[in-house]
Amino acid sequence: MQMAHLLPILALLGAGSVLAIQAPINAALARGLGDPVIAACINFFVGFLVLLIVNLIRGSSPQDGALTITPLWAFVGGALGACYIVSLIWAIPQTGALTAAAATIFAQLAMALILDRIGAFGLPVQEITWPRVAGLALVMAGLLLSRM
Repeated sequence: MQMAHLLPILALLGAGSVLAIQAPINAALARGLGDPVIAACINFFVGFLVLLIVNLIRGSSPQDGALTITPLWAFVGGALGACYIVSLIWAIPQTGALTAAAATIFAQLAMALILDRIGAFGLPVQEITWPRVAGLALVMAGLLLSRM
């Protein structure tokens, strides 16, 4: 592994850990409120407030005209995140944290393999190789084993 990749990988490991912690916390919020969609709304509202405070402290704003030249599809991420959060909040009490994480990780990797291959959304094209497919298969095996 190249040293230049170490810090981003550590950040991603931290992000993955936070997702694993966030899911059962959001599920508990949904149990308390009685509705996974309301829990997701509160989740996004609190996240918005945190990011707003960070942005205010940083004093950053979009460059002039940046919002008008950004492609419309680039604004869909929040809606996709909402679908992800609601699905996770709904499913995790039924599957448990490990299976939920394994299923979402498998789906992320499978989609990432396709997105890399076609160079979607400006990504550099990455070929589908046997080691990458084998890694995906191992994650699928982990998902299946998590339910035994």
